[in-house]
Amino acid sequence: MLAPQTKIEENLPTGNVIGFPVTSLSFQAQISVMMEWAKNRLSKVVCIANVHMLIEAYRDQEFTPILNGADLVTPDGMPLVWMLRLQGAHRQERVPGLDVMFSLCKQASIEGVSIFFLGSQSVILKQMRTRLEHEFPNLKIAGMEPLPFRPLTIAEDEAIIQQLNQSGAGILFLALGCPKQEKWMFAHKDRVQMVMIGLGGAFPVYAGIHRHAPKFVRLAGLEWLYRLLQEPQRLWGRYSSTIPIFLWLALKQLLTSGKVSCRN
Repeated sequence: MLAPQTKIEENLPTGNVIGFPVTSLSFQAQISVMMEWAKNRLSKVVCIANVHMLIEAYRDQEFTPILNGADLVTPDGMPLVWMLRLQGAHRQERVPGLDVMFSLCKQASIEGVSIFFLGSQSVILKQMRTRLEHEFPNLKIAGMEPLPFRPLTIAEDEAIIQQLNQSGAGILFLALGCPKQEKWMFAHKDRVQMVMIGLGGAFPVYAGIHRHAPKFVRLAGLEWLYRLLQEPQRLWGRYSSTIPIFLWLALKQLLTSGKVSCRN
């Protein structure tokens, strides 16, 4: 049985980054919102946004309304944080996927909220489970399931929905890559009764397969370069086609609208 739903603050403060709403709250405040939703088993879509995601939404007309309609859009990349700060959110913090996962696992283990991990590969999920059980011995892992690269059949999709809802989890961490995971969450809104959070490449980093950039690199907004050096063949095309257009759109926004305060 689902817990009775309490009133959740829906009018979260946001800023405009190249035409898309990005939630303008501290890291801990955003974690608290997600946890409150999770405790009430609310069906919510959380996008962990960086430059790549915003440009994908700018180019893809199917993705645009998904990002605009998300319940919470965290500023993962430092360029998004800088844009929010220029609009008046002077103390805006970065809210990256790996830190979101770590903090929610910690809080969930304290408050008795179970978590389901969906996507990625079996070997990565196995290594994640080992680390999770070591770092969060009280965490309730409702399930860990990979998904095939091919589209699911209707029957397979319904089976996944049933498995998720029957698991009792309040949080779903989803790793299918952007924008596939965001489109999946949008398609399953109100069908999957938990907070759905797209984590992209956080799973292999947490599993220790990919290295996490040092803190000073992340704060300098150079994590993209750190990742590029690790996976040049996969990421060169993405970065070369997204970073220049983001810089142009951000500059155009700042020149045309000036420093506009974040709206409530």
